[in-house]
Amino acid sequence: MAVENTQYPAQLEIDYPAKLNRVTTFFRVILAVPVFIILSLLAGTGLGWYADDNGQGLVQTGSVLGGLLLATGLMIVFRQAYPRWWFDFNLELNKFSIRVGAYLLLLTDRYPSTVDEQSVHLMLQYPDAKKDLNRWLPLVKWLLAFPHYIVLFVLAIAVGFTTIVAWFAILFTGNYPKSLFDFAVGVNRWSLRVSAYSQLLITDKYPPFSLK
Repeated sequence: MAVENTQYPAQLEIDYPAKLNRVTTFFRVILAVPVFIILSLLAGTGLGWYADDNGQGLVQTGSVLGGLLLATGLMIVFRQAYPRWWFDFNLELNKFSIRVGAYLLLLTDRYPSTVDEQSVHLMLQYPDAKKDLNRWLPLVKWLLAFPHYIVLFVLAIAVGFTTIVAWFAILFTGNYPKSLFDFAVGVNRWSLRVSAYSQLLITDKYPPFSLK
């Protein structure tokens, strides 16, 4: 199916599966490890070693996405421009990221592809920076989106619990309860809209508080 280019400039749909594999569902966390590592490498996150007076340990290091967010914000503020290749990179990385997330959340049995759309349909609308974006909003969008972060934190916890329920349901019936499926997809859709507004910076339209 195709996602129509209407309403909010960030849209997400995930096809509801008719039947899910009980075996791959049971081992899902283990099976997802390789693709999760690939996603972490693409996003530029990792672990680094540190040593100080208190001892040694691991710490999370920088992020390509964090650097791209800062660079995009500065580009909009000072040049009123949004380089197309930055947008394309964010688009493809978000598509892959949500495919990985859908696999982890048991929303699909298809192992995440780095290229094919599969059952995840995501659309981001490329902005005309001079026409569509306020050059000063990138400075405060992170603050304006704070209420969404709080709600999404609570919803993410809820998705964790519903995924556990769905895991048992799939093991016994082979089906993902439709209401729980729609809830998980809705939370991902909400999160994508907030990301489009405050992180990807592709729109100044404030994201709605909605799963739909």
